Amino acid sequence: MFPQLRSARRAFVLPLIAVSFSIASCQPQTSEAPTGTTDGSPSASPAAAGGNGANVSLTGAGASFPAPLYQRWFSEYNKQNPNVRVSYQSVGSGAGVEQFTQGTVDFGASDTGMKKEEIAKVSKGAILLPMTAGSVVLAYNLPGVQNSIKLPREVYTDIFLGKIKNWNDARIAQANPGITLPNTPITVVHRSDGSGTTSVFTSHLSAINPEWKSKVGSGKTVDWPVGVGAKGNEGVTAQLQQTQGAIGYTEYGYAKQNNLAMATLENKAGTFVEPTPESASKALAAIELPADLQASNSDPEGTDSYPIVTYTWVMAYKNYDDPNKAQAMKDIIQYGLNEGQKFSEELGYVPLPEEVVDKVEAAANQIQS
Repeated sequence: MFPQLRSARRAFVLPLIAVSFSIASCQPQTSEAPTGTTDGSPSASPAAAGGNGANVSLTGAGASFPAPLYQRWFSEYNKQNPNVRVSYQSVGSGAGVEQFTQGTVDFGASDTGMKKEEIAKVSKGAILLPMTAGSVVLAYNLPGVQNSIKLPREVYTDIFLGKIKNWNDARIAQANPGITLPNTPITVVHRSDGSGTTSVFTSHLSAINPEWKSKVGSGKTVDWPVGVGAKGNEGVTAQLQQTQGAIGYTEYGYAKQNNLAMATLENKAGTFVEPTPESASKALAAIELPADLQASNSDPEGTDSYPIVTYTWVMAYKNYDDPNKAQAMKDIIQYGLNEGQKFSEELGYVPLPEEVVDKVEAAANQIQS
């Protein structure tokens, strides 16, 4: 159902580089792997860490959307390679872009990429690399309701506008015949930090609802008409688990891994579509990546397309002062684009199509020291 991953088609040699990665369930933390080779011998590939087996430390920060997948990548990579330490902070896309621009990290991550004026501020040059993709879901906590609730486009927009306040509202009930909805107040949960997930979600609401576009708009941060805030996809997920009657937007993988109920949403074609990697893949298939590898579609076409999808990007520098860091970044990106893609579906992400991998690999070759 997905494009075949290329690890089976084309082998590549990984240098002996170790990576460790840690993300706390609700608060960002930094974790580094121990240094040194497994047996003390100089067994690293000549290309690894600048060819001398040197220890390399990389730091990154940004989007929480892809964090579970990145964690898996680096954990598996660490089993093969002992030599580089990577710490990544899941702080949100807004903070990730800011730290990357200031040069306080070795790489960043964002669900919305970077604007041209933002890229112009990066003194070392910036390369935007889409590494995975997925969907933004409306997860909810409604004990006693077993079926996935269907939400028409105007209904879920009005929930976030604060116009629909109770779960047994007539408009929700009309879309869900046969389901007994409780007379429970709706608590909207949204992000409190600068977030690419917020930008993706609010861009979708702006695309489908003129009132939302004029009153609230879109961006990494907005003035929410209603609701409570939580930090990161981790925080939103935790808040949903703790609050009966809550509904909020989060990345599909977080909802899946935490067994949250997810709404079935009406798409542009008028079809109610469940959030799955398959329905996200169908929506992404229509998005053509331009030369800068940044593209999105706030309301995708297609009868079976899930309506809220996005790529998510790693932000790397074109020029690194340390050649060991430049090589390490290239090697880690190579792993994520190839072997790392096999973990995507398991964690709720969409494996990149082969043609996208080709474009990203070509762009990553610009990294130098």
